[in-house]
Amino acid sequence: MQLNGNETRLDPLIRHNPYPFYEALREQRPVYYDTGLDLYLVSRYENSQTILRDPETYSLEHGYQDRYANGHVEEFAEIMNRDGGGFIRDLAIDPPAHSRLRRLTEQAFTAHRVKSLELRIAEIAAGLIEPLAARGYADGMLDIAAPLTAKIICEQMGFDFDEVGAEKIALWTKAVLAQIGRMQTREEMLENARIMCELQQYVIARIREREAEPREDLVSDLIHARVAGDDAPALTFAEQISTVRGFLIAGNDTTAAAIANIILVLATDPALAASLYAQLDDERIMARFVEEILRLRPPVHGLYRTAMRDVELGGVSIPAMSQICILFAAANYDEAKFPQGAVLELERSNLGASLTFGAGIHRCVGASLARMEIRVAAREIIRRLDDLRLAVPVEQLTYMPTLATHTLERLPLTFKRRTA
Repeated sequence: MQLNGNETRLDPLIRHNPYPFYEALREQRPVYYDTGLDLYLVSRYENSQTILRDPETYSLEHGYQDRYANGHVEEFAEIMNRDGGGFIRDLAIDPPAHSRLRRLTEQAFTAHRVKSLELRIAEIAAGLIEPLAARGYADGMLDIAAPLTAKIICEQMGFDFDEVGAEKIALWTKAVLAQIGRMQTREEMLENARIMCELQQYVIARIREREAEPREDLVSDLIHARVAGDDAPALTFAEQISTVRGFLIAGNDTTAAAIANIILVLATDPALAASLYAQLDDERIMARFVEEILRLRPPVHGLYRTAMRDVELGGVSIPAMSQICILFAAANYDEAKFPQGAVLELERSNLGASLTFGAGIHRCVGASLARMEIRVAAREIIRRLDDLRLAVPVEQLTYMPTLATHTLERLPLTFKRRTA
């Protein structure tokens, strides 16, 4: 692909298959001004690390908030204040406030909690996949990945899955992601705001319940977390709402996207699938397989920063207050960091060095839980489903209209029940 400077990530052809565009960016214009999005796309690993490890120069807080709701923030805020219990932004913040928030939220993701969830996650996955095995067909996103992660996150949060359901969580997720995805119209914003009001009112009700009666769940952990010796030792009510809302969405969408990507790889690479079937009980192989898929097909493709001063990056001058998008999915293929970057290689010496979960102080707080959940889901899928195949040509697969994530809308499959 030869770039002429007019290409934009908004283009539906690029949205559904962005990797040729990413390769062209890395090779030709590693810091590229996207006129359609009015921001700079950064595609090489080293440049991405420069941004991620300098939160003072490259602000996460401004990167998220300055263009929240894609130019409709005042109207969006009015609707949320009127019908949703308040306009409460995502907690994408810079230090020093970030340091306090991080200490509080990390208390919900201890190694003990993650390990204690593994058996239950395997039970949920098995219970979902087993009834599909005899049927011989399913949608990998709508029937497996999305309901699996929705049920898991509901249990973790202490929400009633029968009351909420996978479809409602999918609607909530799409509405929230649209506010940072840079692609929604005003009409779409109005509908998304209505949906987010419903989500936020639900979250507020659950928080009030846990205030009165704590339970063994993530919401209770968050609202009762304390940091000793801090002037503000607990999350404020607004911070609780934002954090619970964020964990619900992030814990569902990105993990579902990752699981669907694993299913897609298994359905389109029979030789790899056969190798994994033969090594199903090798925890090391399964862990490395998941890590490589997370590098090659990360659920989050790009997140934002704002340059707080005039800077030069990759030989390009970026004016102060310009928006930047770190393309994790492009950086993960950079051959300067990952030789033969497009090849799935289970024995890579730097396995785990990808930017899939970010880097620096804003690295994903739930990374260990996400890795475990994806690995367990992959194992249960391989254990029960054989001869996975796409039911449509791969070119017909489409993705949600957002730059932030790369989430399949559908994944039609055929398969057989595994008997050996």
